[in-house]
Amino acid sequence: MDRAPGLSVRLKLTFSYAAFVMLAGVLLLAAGWVFLTRVTHVGLVFEPRYRLPVLRAFAPIAAAVLGFLLVFGLLGGWLLAGRMLAPLTRITQATRMATSESLSHRIRLPGRQDEFRELADAFDAMLTRLETHVAEQRRFAANASHELRTPLAVSKTLLDVARSDPNSDTRALIDRLHAVNTRAIDLTEALLLLSRADQRSFTREPVDLSLLAEEATETLLALAEKHGVTIETDGELTPTIGSPTLLLQLTTNLVHNAIVHNLRGQGTVWVKTAARPKTVVLTVENTGEPVTAELASTLTEPFRRGAERVRTDHAGVGLGLAIVKTITEAHDGTLTLTPRPAGGLHITVELPAEVGLPAKVELPVK
Repeated sequence: MDRAPGLSVRLKLTFSYAAFVMLAGVLLLAAGWVFLTRVTHVGLVFEPRYRLPVLRAFAPIAAAVLGFLLVFGLLGGWLLAGRMLAPLTRITQATRMATSESLSHRIRLPGRQDEFRELADAFDAMLTRLETHVAEQRRFAANASHELRTPLAVSKTLLDVARSDPNSDTRALIDRLHAVNTRAIDLTEALLLLSRADQRSFTREPVDLSLLAEEATETLLALAEKHGVTIETDGELTPTIGSPTLLLQLTTNLVHNAIVHNLRGQGTVWVKTAARPKTVVLTVENTGEPVTAELASTLTEPFRRGAERVRTDHAGVGLGLAIVKTITEAHDGTLTLTPRPAGGLHITVELPAEVGLPAKVELPVK
């Protein structure tokens, strides 16, 4: 926004300091004059005929004193203002560097804790978060571009082969193109969902997580049977506030992830909900291959599929847990991934509770 030019803060502080010194000088001189002309007990009460000559003798001295105070006030105010505003100048320079050059620069203001130090530390913390966010966005954009380019490249290759070989199996080509196109659509929809959740562009309303857990379990029951995985559900009424669509997607992603990354033919998934005084908790736990703590900490990154985990024919697009994390944060909740000692993951989603809804209900066991 364009603004009219004005005085710098240093000049304003200088003039303010000088004006204060001048006012103090005037008051001091006025007090001295009153003292000389009005106080009777010191024997200096002048008759009216002597006051004018005394005033004429006093005026040049007073003017010289005021002139000295003016120069002293301006010079001292300029130096003091510069010293006091030096940290602010350093912060301004860091801001300009962050705007035009790199986010890696930090102020690291030395000295004891004061208002300027708090501002500099807050600015450094903001730059750290911003640098991390920008790096994540760049990595996400690069990964998304790569993931979207892959199905398009595969489709182009299939079409080029079909064009060069008129006798190729058209039915097989259509089936492969359909699979590739479906994956591209799934990826695009996942990216749109991720963007929508990240922007928090949704309407909040009362939601019961236990009902969403039951719906997600019923929806994925056929997939669990195909993989030979048993789903056990149990829990309490868990009222919260949020988007039913996004929270259902969160629950579905967690249960789906627990099914496909499990022990085929002998795996188990536990889905539980619980109500706490101020929060509600959704827990999805599954058996599976061992997962290290280092790997678990990265599984919520976009397009991170966990190379050490079990490969299946439902590998997804690599955004399942990233979407879960984004939806959780958009609802002011926390997501925790913990490896199970026996293998698999223990995932907990904790959201703010919606007060006023009653007690406890058991989910049906699948």
